[in-house]
Amino acid sequence: MSSKHPLLNKNLVLLIICQGLFLTNNVTFIAINGLVGLSLAPVGWMATLPVMGYVVGGAFSTSIVAKSQNHFGRKISFQLGLLVAMLSALLCAYAAVSRNFWLLVISTFIAGYYSANGQLYRFAAAELTDLKQRDKAVSWVLAGGILGAVIGPNLASWTRDLFDTAFLGAYLTLSIAGFIGIFVMQCIHFPEEYKTQHSLADGRPLKVILEQPVFMVAIIGAALGYGVMNLLMAATPLAMQICGLPFSDTALVLEWHVIGMFAPGFFTGSLIQRFGTLRIMGAGVILNLICIVIALTGTDLHQFLIALFLLGVGWNFLFTGSTSLAMTAYKPNERDKAQAAINFFVFGTMAFTSFGSGALITSQGWSILNIGSLVPVIVTAVALLWLASQNKKHRKVHST
Repeated sequence: MSSKHPLLNKNLVLLIICQGLFLTNNVTFIAINGLVGLSLAPVGWMATLPVMGYVVGGAFSTSIVAKSQNHFGRKISFQLGLLVAMLSALLCAYAAVSRNFWLLVISTFIAGYYSANGQLYRFAAAELTDLKQRDKAVSWVLAGGILGAVIGPNLASWTRDLFDTAFLGAYLTLSIAGFIGIFVMQCIHFPEEYKTQHSLADGRPLKVILEQPVFMVAIIGAALGYGVMNLLMAATPLAMQICGLPFSDTALVLEWHVIGMFAPGFFTGSLIQRFGTLRIMGAGVILNLICIVIALTGTDLHQFLIALFLLGVGWNFLFTGSTSLAMTAYKPNERDKAQAAINFFVFGTMAFTSFGSGALITSQGWSILNIGSLVPVIVTAVALLWLASQNKKHRKVHST
């Protein structure tokens, strides 16, 4: 692409706004679905099934979204996702009013289609600016989630008692956010050269793409980084309620957690360019370990706050780095199937951790949950060290 596209051009700014709306939906769902689920579920361990429904719906939708992106292009596919966001939020509202637990689970499953769409915003960001600035573009679009950090938890808190049904106001407001998103997306122009004009069968087979070390580690970093974050974040509202802390404290913790997730986006791209992708991802692993250590020291407000903030920053480094790694592993005509594959693994891991968080927090407690999260963190660290050693061997071969 030519240099006529500065980093913060109109299209990228509008996509950042769409990312903010997307994260407002995500964070609000995380903040309230476990609590609404707990009030409606037949048994306690099922409380996070509505959260699980959201991510299972996302995993189920990845191939559908890939086909819609291929057939309709970025804009229309993204608008379809926003339409689903609006309608599914209204369905969640009805489920809450009618106190129908399984309808709530189905509604969040449907909402997963929007999540599968929104997860592609970061890849679309690279298409809206100069090639040399794509790491920064991805980072800045992810930083748009800071809007969700501020709006999401406060939206849940402000609207909790707006109606007789708890959190009904939050679901209704999310439907309005989806409506706004459709019009914002309409104003974005995606460049012609990135429109998909090929079959999903074009390019190398998906198996060949998946077998590349760099793509394997990109999947591990994205999926397990998201998995650890989701395991702890989804359980936090329930853990804080069990510990007797008010929902206003929960909203504060989630706000700072999501600030930690997305505020670094303003500079993560620059850090990657300066220090390298693997070093930044390694820093994310270290921050996850520090988060777990702090979480294990106690259950006061400041411990939840600091641990979840560090968890957010660690996620940002891992997820942004994984996205940058993934984009080096496929060709333009392999874009849709490669991006669908990495998002499928992300959603699959999130589905498992969403269910696990509810089951563990209600049966084993906060400490066991944190100890268990050490496993994926260690696996990610080993994967990064392995790729670094592979790169070192590759450089030696080419230098001789």
